[in-house]
Formats: sequence, C-alpha cells, structure tokens
Amino acid sequence: MAVKNDDEPFTRIDVHEAKEMIDSGDVQVIDSRELDEHAEGHVPGSVLIPHMQTLPDGDKLARDKPILFVCKSGRRSAVAAEFAAALGLTELYNVEGGHDGWREAGYDLDS
Repeated sequence: MAVKNDDEPFTRIDVHEAKEMIDSGDVQVIDSRELDEHAEGHVPGSVLIPHMQTLPDGDKLARDKPILFVCKSGRRSAVAAEFAAALGLTELYNVEGGHDGWREAGYDLDS
C-alpha cells in the first residue's frame, strides 16, 4: 500500500504497485544502483542513474510523468528520490524492497 510520509518528498510503494504502474505505462523507472548491479538484471525499461549521479544527471529525469526509483532494497533509491526532489520534481516514488523484492515476486528482469 502506498505511503506518503510528511517528512519525505516521495511516496513509498511496494513492488506490486510499481509493477502495476509500469504496466499501465507512462512512467519513468530509474535504477539507482551501480553499473555492475544493473548488468546483473534490472526492471525492464529502467534507466541506469546511480543514486549519487542523480543531481549531475538530473536532465535525464522525466519532467512530464511519474518517476519510480528502484535500487537493491529501497535505501539508495530513497536518497535518489530526495535528490530529484531537490531538483524541483514532485511526482516521485520509491520502490520498497527494490530489485530483491522484484525478483522475489517473480517479475521479469532484463539483463
């Protein structure tokens, strides 16, 4: 179930909610992990922007659709979502459980 905490500029969603949003289309998915992790398998269609590159690569973030941030478990992606908020973006989601949860749910990964 989606959770929006007052002290966070993003909404926390689980992998099932993320999958529904992705399947419905018109979202951007950002893989906030490192290149080697991304190469091992990632959410289909995701764009690799390691969490510490979110500010320098801010021009790669969508301005016209929701952005889902996903990492291994949900920590780095939360940091990336905070950085995106600092750039003035507002429709931000952190995928709790990350790629670990995605894999455990049996969802496909691209490599």
